[in-house]
Amino acid sequence: MTAFLQIDGDDVRLVGGYSPTSGHHHFPLAPVCPYTGADDIERVLLPTTGTLWAWTAVNTAPPGYDGPVPYGLGVVELDEIGLRVVGRLSEPDPSALHDGQPMRVIAERVGEIDGWAFTAS
Repeated sequence: MTAFLQIDGDDVRLVGGYSPTSGHHHFPLAPVCPYTGADDIERVLLPTTGTLWAWTAVNTAPPGYDGPVPYGLGVVELDEIGLRVVGRLSEPDPSALHDGQPMRVIAERVGEIDGWAFTAS
């Protein structure tokens, strides 16, 4: 488990925040609402599914990265709350992806780092 994820068996959830004052969710969890500065943040588990909103392939490894190249990078709008989250995509080929494609959160290990990615559901 990382500060960004909660894993229970096959259930992988992103950990975010919710401010009752602003009515907004955010990711990652932060002590104040990034939209309004409200400090009434509640820790919440975010939806596990969403739709693909934007995507690309990364063809050159950034400094210090030792994972596979190319890899997919995209923005997924989470179901029910409309929050858009940037993350790796399990599919590196942009032509295999499409606008509105259903996605779900998965745990992914790249090198020594545990993180999350989105995969087609």
